[in-house]
Amino acid sequence: MSQAQIIDGKVTAERLRAEVAKEVAALKAQHGLQPGLAVVLVGEDPASQVYVRSKGEHSKAAGMHSVTHRLPADVSEDELLGLVRQLNADPAIHGILVQLPLPKGLDEKAIIETIDPNKDVDGLHVVNAGRLAQGLPSLVPCTPLGCMTMLRETLGDLSGKRAVVIGRSVLVGKPVAQLLLQADCTVTVAHSRTQDLAAVCREADILVAAVGRPQMVKADWIKPGATVIDVGINRVPFRDPVKAAEGKTKLVGDVAYKEALAVAGHITPVPGGVGLMTVACLLQNTVTAAKRIAGVA
Repeated sequence: MSQAQIIDGKVTAERLRAEVAKEVAALKAQHGLQPGLAVVLVGEDPASQVYVRSKGEHSKAAGMHSVTHRLPADVSEDELLGLVRQLNADPAIHGILVQLPLPKGLDEKAIIETIDPNKDVDGLHVVNAGRLAQGLPSLVPCTPLGCMTMLRETLGDLSGKRAVVIGRSVLVGKPVAQLLLQADCTVTVAHSRTQDLAAVCREADILVAAVGRPQMVKADWIKPGATVIDVGINRVPFRDPVKAAEGKTKLVGDVAYKEALAVAGHITPVPGGVGLMTVACLLQNTVTAAKRIAGVA
């Protein structure tokens, strides 16, 4: 059997960012509207700093108004909530993203629920989650949106396909299952309590792995020719004893990628797959939010 086709996140993300930049330019020219994104970073988490810097750079490159608020790890919850409310009231800001995880002592749920649902470009507010569940227009979490963009570009019409989502998180598992249902797939959500998980996965035409366990999905879990979307980003030690002794690590997904290549029809790599789509979809969500707030079709 031939090797799986690789779904290149870099190419898809670049194309999506170019489309967003074109739309931003049109909104400015036709409506005097510049979509604005505010990112709030609390503390010094290195991974979060990298993500926030990337979001700032890409939003500016797309022609957006971009603001980053950096707060110390010991900021009070009242102060953080005050900033969120200030951004809710700012007409130049259409998208608000509070970078997660937050330092201990801050109530993530309370902070997310304070964000204006119309500006909740992470799609985590209960209003957006409820609207998504009912099939109403909503702001959708960025990673699931990226997964769906890749699936549609790879497979076209998804109607009637059997989809299995491993993982039931609020950030990925649940929303991607809702989006697959809206695309007329037959959807199974599997998780840590699922009996005979491998057999459930083998039924899938589309397999979305979002469980956070390195290389858990083996080749014999995958139906021959299935499309595999690997959302996992796990940092593991190198097998090479020298690199391992130096404390060096590498990124792997939730799927055993090399062996899966021989079975799947299409597959996303890690790195270079879904992760690159997340920032592009954040920009897309910010444009969507700006248009809805301004009443622009």
